[in-house]
Amino acid sequence: MDFSLDPADEAFRDEVRQFLREKLPADIAERSRRGYHPLLADVQAWTRIVYDHGWPGPNWPAEWGGCGWTHLRQFIFEEECALAGAPQLDVASFRMFGPLIMTFGSDALKNRYRDPILRGETCWGQGFSEPNAGSDLGALTTRAVREGDEYVINGRKIWTTNAHVANVLCVLARTNPESRRGFSMIIVDPKAPGVTIRPIIDIGEGHSLNETIFEDVRTPVDNLIGEEGQGWHYAKSLLDNERASSAEIPANKFNLMKLRQMAQRKRGDGTRLIDDPGFAARLARLEIDLQALEFLTLRALTEKAGGTRLPVGSLLKVRGSELFQKTGEMQLEALGDYVSYAYPPPEQSPHGIAAWPPGPAFAPGVVADFMYRRATTIYGGANEVQRQIIARSFLEL
Repeated sequence: MDFSLDPADEAFRDEVRQFLREKLPADIAERSRRGYHPLLADVQAWTRIVYDHGWPGPNWPAEWGGCGWTHLRQFIFEEECALAGAPQLDVASFRMFGPLIMTFGSDALKNRYRDPILRGETCWGQGFSEPNAGSDLGALTTRAVREGDEYVINGRKIWTTNAHVANVLCVLARTNPESRRGFSMIIVDPKAPGVTIRPIIDIGEGHSLNETIFEDVRTPVDNLIGEEGQGWHYAKSLLDNERASSAEIPANKFNLMKLRQMAQRKRGDGTRLIDDPGFAARLARLEIDLQALEFLTLRALTEKAGGTRLPVGSLLKVRGSELFQKTGEMQLEALGDYVSYAYPPPEQSPHGIAAWPPGPAFAPGVVADFMYRRATTIYGGANEVQRQIIARSFLEL
């Protein structure tokens, strides 16, 4: 396949770079480069800046109100944003629940959520996993029982990302107890009576995860996404989008660029880690793996445009998540004595940046990001499960 860019796409890349130089706030870029979880305010502010520039929904088709860019131009935009330090546009809104609603939702739901998503005004919490049902969605026990014009929901969800700041929850609940796949997707107000959200502080001292409990929570039947009982089908579609995003080529490129910069720093004895032949060889291997993953991603985008139904998301998820972890391990090695920078971001510390010990500017955030990224091979469906999907679909095992 020929992945070379035509002059129009090269001109588009230049246009994106100019936009980033002029419009990306320096403070947002600095926070984004640290590797901590992005602030909701930063994500929403950046989404609004992109929207006001006339680029609403960079990865959405024109019929949804988006830019209608080709997959390649979407890729270029995301890559340049990541390298410049822009926060990623909300994955849950633009790649998961937004497309789900625009594809399967009622006209009322489309009209309710389309423009707020494009303007960056929504924050979604994903109510899928449960304490005894992670990658095995068939084991979900949360129930939604219809009573007149409402569903009454009871159950417990775990690892609900951003539930503590979300203004919308999407809950996968069992509406047919007789069927292993008798699920439905239902929108719930996180402030509805009966919803309890408990924080889960991760190993990097960050707060993005939560436990969410539903006790006789009532939500209108109109909040049902698509048809009742089709939640399994919708979840597969949504998770494939999430897994394809897990390759995170732009973020992986940024991390490798950061790793190379870290390895070029002179240490106390005047030597550089980049000059160590063993380290340099491992770094080169990571860069080769990234190039291969990038070509795989471009191939997947091409095949997606052609209507392929193969689970390329599983392939990208496995390779991208493992690359993230390998890069993080080498970043810790490059940190050396500064590996103790396992501190919460300054906005969560009462002492702000002053709480950080003296050291190189790249050190804060590296350890926290590394520890959080231990989950990349689990969230979105554990990699062991993805390998089973790949074996069944590609190898017919």
